[in-house]
Amino acid sequence: MAGRGRLVPCVCLGLFGVLCWVWVSFASFPDDQLPLEALDAVDRGAFQPQSALSEMEFASISSYRGPGNSDRRSNKELPIILWWSGGLFPHFPGDTERIDCATSSCLVTSNRKVQLYKRTASIIFYGTDFRAYEAPLPRLRHQTWALFHEESPMNNYILSHGPGVRLFNYTATFRRESDYPLTLQWLPSLGYLLEPAAVFLQEKNRLRREGMAPVLYMQSHCDVPSDRDRYVKELMKYIEVDSYGKCLNNKPLPERLEDTATATGEEPRFMNFVARYKFHLALENGLCPDYMTEKLWRPLHQGCVPVYRGSSVVVDWMPNDHSAIIIDNFPSPKALADFLKRLDENDDEYAKYLEFKNPRRITNTRLLEALETREWGVNDMSKPNYLNGFECYVCDQENARLTAERAYRKAPKKNPPPQPKMADNSHMGCPLPSPGYGDIQDLPADDAWLQIWPQDYWQSLDQAEGLESLIRHNESDPSLLWKHIQNIAVSRARGKH
Repeated sequence: MAGRGRLVPCVCLGLFGVLCWVWVSFASFPDDQLPLEALDAVDRGAFQPQSALSEMEFASISSYRGPGNSDRRSNKELPIILWWSGGLFPHFPGDTERIDCATSSCLVTSNRKVQLYKRTASIIFYGTDFRAYEAPLPRLRHQTWALFHEESPMNNYILSHGPGVRLFNYTATFRRESDYPLTLQWLPSLGYLLEPAAVFLQEKNRLRREGMAPVLYMQSHCDVPSDRDRYVKELMKYIEVDSYGKCLNNKPLPERLEDTATATGEEPRFMNFVARYKFHLALENGLCPDYMTEKLWRPLHQGCVPVYRGSSVVVDWMPNDHSAIIIDNFPSPKALADFLKRLDENDDEYAKYLEFKNPRRITNTRLLEALETREWGVNDMSKPNYLNGFECYVCDQENARLTAERAYRKAPKKNPPPQPKMADNSHMGCPLPSPGYGDIQDLPADDAWLQIWPQDYWQSLDQAEGLESLIRHNESDPSLLWKHIQNIAVSRARGKH
């Protein structure tokens, strides 16, 4: 908590500014017409989050009834699930659909008019769009909340704190401990890893002799919580790195690749260009257990060696124990650079990092079992995508809960009440951002990263606690959030919180 104490004056000033901005926002619009775009314009412009959803193909699929589903109720009898983030509603056309899942059926809708309906059993929120100051209040006792959040922890640090994630009864996140894990969302299949290297080692060595650096860094999303540019900048002192994009740029992209949109997809020309490098610096924008993106899987697919920083438990998911270089295993950037130089000069040792391309060299049973047993697919039309999969998970859970409640009301001595289900920090919790290199106490007070991300982390805790307080007091006006935050701050200062 020492770090938090150091930031209290800055947090107070920042919070005062946020209070003023939100007061103006709420005063400018009627309560029932607060546009998400108006409230989130700054956030959306700053983050531009990349998601596996942008890579996923969606198609209209015929109605499916699970083998355990004997639900013959009419639509008017079914429980309703409301997608609070309408832009993520995984059905088209229209805003309402009947879904027939593994064991039961529901109506799903993006129409917020049903929020207060007695039949509306659960509300699904998209984590990136979840804002404490626009939560649906009062929270109704008969409704559960479900969280879908596959994106970076930086998109919403409210969810990294206990009071924030405890708001939800069901979760689908990148954490393996969530109810409906999305951990391998960026890995389409085992075959994706097994494809032969796009560029042979002999060709990479030829390009090295012609002056190409051994290491690639390509980033246009700078100033992120993981502070990756600070580390890469230090690494560049000890080894040559070709850096493309807006961050630490020292080399222009070929004209045909100047459209940076190619970097977010797998456009063939772009893929062939980056596949020529021996090593890819693969540093996530946020650090959290099990948060792994295309930055890790794409180099493995191409036959390059990822030099990785991100998930602290990434080794649990690697094809074998010799397929990625983990930055945090090295005491310094210089030590890492020395290791990369040795590998660059030794073809036999380098080739060991690509042995997983042979199926017999994939030894990680956790990875194999997870790919084999996951209920959803990535661009696999034989399986539901994970949006539809999660809503069906919620549907089946809610029908089971409602059935148990009816049985309890009918015969309370014979049937126990359903036990409440609540998420905890293992479903989403992520640590306080730390500098990419060096100690936080050594950073100057005007350091841009220091002024943004640690403060954002702690301010998010204030908002999570404020919303929890609103719900506990059965408030119906979300604009009271800031009053509750102030009360909590005063209570904390007096040692009562």
